[in-house]
Amino acid sequence: MIENPPPCPKCSCEYTYEMNALIVCPECGREWVPAEASTEAEAGAGERVVRDSVGNVLQDGDTVVVVKALKVKGSPSGIKAGTKVRNIRLVDGVDGHDIDCKVDGFGAMQLKSSVVKKG
Repeated sequence: MIENPPPCPKCSCEYTYEMNALIVCPECGREWVPAEASTEAEAGAGERVVRDSVGNVLQDGDTVVVVKALKVKGSPSGIKAGTKVRNIRLVDGVDGHDIDCKVDGFGAMQLKSSVVKKG
């Protein structure tokens, strides 16, 4: 039994406890093997990976295609499926909006990576 279990690697909760061979976080419900925590922490220390709707890795400057029609607040028509968006920037947005871009005819906005495909 571990005297002081490590904090949760996902939510940093200090109140983790040991259950059989696993360590459990009561706040987020994550379970992990103590040896894996250091490996995940090292992998998480790197750059954040953003993937499109089919699993391709996106990078700053990529061109993407919108895969489904999107409603735009304040506009009578939305963004049509198949619209190309050039020169994207990856950001830590709000509510999963992790792409910052300019869409022709609409201007600057943020999109979710789950509604685009690398083009």
